[in-house]
Amino acid sequence: MAKQYKITKSFTYEGQRYYVRGDTESEVEVKKAMKIRDLKEGKITVNAAMSVKDWCEICIRDYKSNLAPVTLANYKSKVNHWIVSKIGNLRVKDVKEIHCQGILNEMSANNMADHTMRKVAQIMRFIFERAKRNHLIIYNPAEDLTIPSGGGKSTRRAITASERKHILTVAASNPKYIYFLFMLYCGCRPSEAAEIKGMDITSIGSENVLHIRGTKTDNADRIVPIPDKLFAVLPQISPFDYFVTNENGGKLSAGNRNVLWKHFRRDLNIEMGCKVYRNQLVPPYPVAPDLTPYCLRHTYCTDLQKMGIDIRTAQYLMGHADIRMTANIYTHTDDETVVAAAQKMKECDTPCCTQASNH
Repeated sequence: MAKQYKITKSFTYEGQRYYVRGDTESEVEVKKAMKIRDLKEGKITVNAAMSVKDWCEICIRDYKSNLAPVTLANYKSKVNHWIVSKIGNLRVKDVKEIHCQGILNEMSANNMADHTMRKVAQIMRFIFERAKRNHLIIYNPAEDLTIPSGGGKSTRRAITASERKHILTVAASNPKYIYFLFMLYCGCRPSEAAEIKGMDITSIGSENVLHIRGTKTDNADRIVPIPDKLFAVLPQISPFDYFVTNENGGKLSAGNRNVLWKHFRRDLNIEMGCKVYRNQLVPPYPVAPDLTPYCLRHTYCTDLQKMGIDIRTAQYLMGHADIRMTANIYTHTDDETVVAAAQKMKECDTPCCTQASNH
């Protein structure tokens, strides 16, 4: 049983409340002084009474140091936005399952995508499981959470034939839009497309290939073929220059990429027939609300499936660490796939089909 102290006092440091306990006033004051000293020196005492915010910082620092910079930044962003901002001031030992479930319920109420809710649930399970293994808590409050129904659907879908036609037209109108063609024709992630330099275009035998310097995991570093239609429009640049740059000639940041997508989306709306008045688009907007840059990468994977590329090769070309991620896309079907299957069935004239039709 935990020791029961006679005196408990609290104090606030940089907006956060801390508690110290002892049997005498002098003991409490000494502990308070030591705690303030540790806080000023950046030291965090690892124990069950520490805040969730402090534990998250330590957990990410010590257990996620192997993540690529972009992945680590995304991970921290989710932790800070959905976990620390909600329960960061709670003591680790005071977190209950209802607190964690409440975070997911709030995400659902805000119509967050299912895959985002699942990722946050996964992060909470990891953080509190590590707390359990370090004997800070006796059970994991995020162990058995329920993903609420009614969340937004994932925007990672393939583009339609009509969208593809207009996207290719718009992409040809601005040299910077080749950034999006790297996603559509080579399966780059948005961050990977921003990394491409002249030196990354090479060849294997007679085939032109692209070296994608993966930004997510070791599996993301890969060599993929460059289709002739993309290679034909690639500009000649220095080996050390980026294909698409910001205004200062440097690599596109996440903010730069978002701005570029807004420009592309505006041009796409106009190409698809949206009216413009005083340089402003006039609703309705033809571009689907769920069209995102990631849809282009998703389309690359579905194109591989339709070409008959085996799933193991597709996993490599996509840079997936887990083949289940590839399989999730390969198991998706659309109208075009169903029609193609129907046509193949009609064309089938094998003995078994003929025999079956005679019964």
